[in-house]
Amino acid sequence: MTVRAAKQPDLRLELALLAGLAVLWGSSYLFIKVAVETIPPFTLIAMRVSIAAALLVTVMAWHGEKLPRDPATWRKLMVQAFFNATGAWTVLAWGQQYVDSGLAGVLNSTSPIFVLFITLILTRHETLSGRKFAGALLGLTGVVLIVGVDVLQGLGQQVAAQLAILLGALLYACAAIYGKNFSRLPPTVTASGTMICAALCLLPLSLVIDRPWTLSPSWQSLLAAAALAIFCTAGALLIYFRLLRTLGSMGVASQAYLRAGLSVVLGMVLLGEQITWLVGLGLVAAILGVAAINAPARSR
Repeated sequence: MTVRAAKQPDLRLELALLAGLAVLWGSSYLFIKVAVETIPPFTLIAMRVSIAAALLVTVMAWHGEKLPRDPATWRKLMVQAFFNATGAWTVLAWGQQYVDSGLAGVLNSTSPIFVLFITLILTRHETLSGRKFAGALLGLTGVVLIVGVDVLQGLGQQVAAQLAILLGALLYACAAIYGKNFSRLPPTVTASGTMICAALCLLPLSLVIDRPWTLSPSWQSLLAAAALAIFCTAGALLIYFRLLRTLGSMGVASQAYLRAGLSVVLGMVLLGEQITWLVGLGLVAAILGVAAINAPARSR
């Protein structure tokens, strides 16, 4: 009996999905900015995860899939929800109140560096090469050039807030590594379970802190919240958990470098901004960094 080799994923498709993930998560900042004008942060995040959970469960049921029933898996999903959503989003939201957006973007893009060192020192769940290490440093350098080297002058001025943003990046890195525990579950099931756990944590906080029944959100904020939940959360998580299987933790984390380039492209397309040679160099460095991280290893 002949055993068929497992079909290798199409790297071009996976990289296209990685770029799509960067677009979805990169555009979330715009939707959040519009939504928080009339919706408090805790209520917004609770809406985000609750709507996403309902949509993902619907997609899961349409595929004929079911949520896990064993408590051990749900405990793991609760941990994943903390890394991916409740913990990361809370510390990032607090830190970004006191740190300029440019510096926050640089600090938040350090997830691949954290993934690299956690893998190298603790988990060793993926093979790390000099190429991946160079790609991580090159990508981070590209982000600094895109945002502007002068933003680094603010380092050390708001230490607690900057550490909070770095903690958020660390939690994202932990999410990319811990998410490998769900390789046997379909991405729809993992995404649904993660958002259900996040909603169970955030809804009570919203009810106690914000008392959402007293709010009068604008229709612009409601539309932004809906887009944030449907596209930047539900859709993004489906791609995210798929890519964890195909590109691995480092590969998925590398989309952080592409988000900085996305802001530049949006500025050019929507606002008619001109690109400088330094920003162009940063874009090239960020793309080359992502390519170096995700390029397949050469067979000997």
